[in-house]
Amino acid sequence: MHIWVDADACPKVIKEILFRAAERKNVSMTLVANQYMATPPSPLINAVQVPQGFDVADNHIVAKLEEGDLVVTQDIPLASEVIDKKGVAINPRGELYTPENIKQRLSMRDFMETLRNSGVDTGGPNTFNQSDRQAFANQLDRFLAKNCG
Repeated sequence: MHIWVDADACPKVIKEILFRAAERKNVSMTLVANQYMATPPSPLINAVQVPQGFDVADNHIVAKLEEGDLVVTQDIPLASEVIDKKGVAINPRGELYTPENIKQRLSMRDFMETLRNSGVDTGGPNTFNQSDRQAFANQLDRFLAKNCG
């Protein structure tokens, strides 16, 4: 099992939670981004810098992903591809993407994009807060307890 992080938009506090969890559970982890990402000195944790471009980081993750791997991402189309490859995807707010909810998430994302493209101000996501951080930590702990003993 490997943890993949779609790291460009991942909050720093979530990366720090992941660093500690990887060390605690002895699980390898890779941050994938199109910019340099600092990582703690650990043989378990590394970063891959991919070229700039549309979905380059996502495509790298999907190409390397193996069944049962965990992907941390806010990108719903990437989460859908992860699920198709029998991986597990959670977002930094602790929401678990599942085969049961991903189609609805994709539909809502596409609908909101259509609204934005037609000039409707849909606002952005709520500010990332302590309860989001806690929800992520709890979801990650449940996943690791189930999959890493």
